[in-house]
Amino acid sequence: MSTEKTSQPRMRQPIVVVLGHVDHGKTSLLDKIRSTAVAAKEAGGITQHIGASIVPADVIEKIAEPLKKVIPVKLTIPGLLFIDTPGHELFSNLRRRGGSVADFAILVVDVTKGFQNQTYESLELLKARKVPFLVAANKIDRIPGWEPRTDTPFIESYRLQSEQARRALEEAIYGKIVLSLSEQGFSADLFTRVKDFARTVAVVPVSAKTGEGIADLLAVLAGLTQQYLKKRLQYAEGPAKGSVLEVKEIPGLGTVVDAIIYDGVLRVGDVIVLNGKSGPIISVVRSLLMPAPLSDMRAKGVKFVNVDEVHAAAGVRIAAAGLEEALAGSSLIAAKDEKEAKELTEALKGEVKELIFRRDQLGVVVKADTLGTLEAMLEALKKYEVPVRLADVGNVSKSDVVEASFSGRKDKSLGAVLAFNVKVLPEAELEASSLGVKIFQDNIIYHLLDQYLEWRQKLKEEELEARLNQLIRPGKFMIIPGYVFRRSDPAIVGVEVLGGVIRPGYPLITAKGREIGKILAIRDNDKSLDIARTGAKVAVSIEGKIMIGRHVDEGETVYTDVPFDHATRLLNEFRSYISDDEVLTLKEIAELKKKLGLKEYALILNRLGVTQG
Repeated sequence: MSTEKTSQPRMRQPIVVVLGHVDHGKTSLLDKIRSTAVAAKEAGGITQHIGASIVPADVIEKIAEPLKKVIPVKLTIPGLLFIDTPGHELFSNLRRRGGSVADFAILVVDVTKGFQNQTYESLELLKARKVPFLVAANKIDRIPGWEPRTDTPFIESYRLQSEQARRALEEAIYGKIVLSLSEQGFSADLFTRVKDFARTVAVVPVSAKTGEGIADLLAVLAGLTQQYLKKRLQYAEGPAKGSVLEVKEIPGLGTVVDAIIYDGVLRVGDVIVLNGKSGPIISVVRSLLMPAPLSDMRAKGVKFVNVDEVHAAAGVRIAAAGLEEALAGSSLIAAKDEKEAKELTEALKGEVKELIFRRDQLGVVVKADTLGTLEAMLEALKKYEVPVRLADVGNVSKSDVVEASFSGRKDKSLGAVLAFNVKVLPEAELEASSLGVKIFQDNIIYHLLDQYLEWRQKLKEEELEARLNQLIRPGKFMIIPGYVFRRSDPAIVGVEVLGGVIRPGYPLITAKGREIGKILAIRDNDKSLDIARTGAKVAVSIEGKIMIGRHVDEGETVYTDVPFDHATRLLNEFRSYISDDEVLTLKEIAELKKKLGLKEYALILNRLGVTQG
């Protein structure tokens, strides 16, 4: 049972997430911050929690000491909690209702490359979750002419650089980072020049390789969080609130959850509520485990120690009964008692209901590893107006493929399964092959979306082309004098395409409106062609009531005979897919038809903006 204490709110560590494009140095930066903190361990060291690293306030002050004349650092927060989980997954896996567990973010940008795909994706996440951030302009050691100074504050290192190196750095920062942020609606500047940090994004140049700028980064980060997030960082020592990071099987413990506690206190014996695949789970905390001090919780054979309670903000491994179906990304709440726990289940049901569903509508099937990544996928698909039939957490099964096939029968582009960071079961692969369902797999959301959207676009283009190919399109050609190879049965002539397109099967009329049969084949030397366009000189065989010299002469222009309904569809459905010279040729054909007394073609001329006399 929870033994809630009432007391004045205390300040907790801000939860900081690191985001950015692949290979821009997110992990290296975290590792450098950790190693710098460990090097200063005589001042308090660094504590490794589940999925997180806490850098205490006294360590931050020690690291930032060389800056005290420029950036006075006196902290009221107990430290900073950095999340080890890749930034994108953190936002996906750790959520509060209506926001993110992260209090602040570091957006890492390679100063030599600027914004890339995942940088923009990270920025979208920050906007959506309304999370304040600063930019770590990484890899300054690669700036032309830069002289690295190991573990030196940026302010000091910058002062010692040549004018050329300083200019090159500023050109990179303002040309690649500040400009990109401006285009996305953010005001940004070098942190030493920012006057109002509430309105301007601070850009802190760093090198995860040499350690330059790490002191500045920690000082600015700590200062900003304690100045602008005071209210958010206060917590009373009441029941814990958190978010599930991972669900895993541990020998000797059974199924456990690794969670981030962002508010309150969690104690052994507390009643907890979290989401499971079959509905909310109510359980009692059997034990709370932390890695031994200074150990990396990701390392093999790391020792865990039992603790009686955990205060926000922290990462913790929770052992409790009945966690086998727990969902990563779920909220986790400690209740006062069993009665309150049952009341809390209703709120948690809503959290899952909006994400895990089966709808009786056409749409793709989405499978993901966590509630959060499922949510991110659904938000992205909504943005691209892609309907979803089924959304669920877990591996792709045979039944998922069957669901996708229902949509695929009506719309081939919806007969797909999008699988984020999950496996495709063997029977699902066989079923997909049998039913013609396309399965897309990736562990980067924008890669997965790109694959699907490219495939969908290709399908749409193929379908559109197939529909367009059912119509007779406008075209005209001249029979080249001296290139009559056969006069009839069928006539074979050399022609030059003067406008539009011609294809086998198209009916033909002369400039006087006489029907002369249809194109049997088109050849270019020994090669058969399916289509010939403006400027092409090819041989055409024409079958029907035609004799060259009687029904049509050498040098004469011949048109494709475009029916009225085909002309209407070309203008209504395919105007952006047919060329300008096809439109001009259609105008000539419509004028020809109108002269022959076919008044409906006046409508075509009106559509083409031709004033009727």
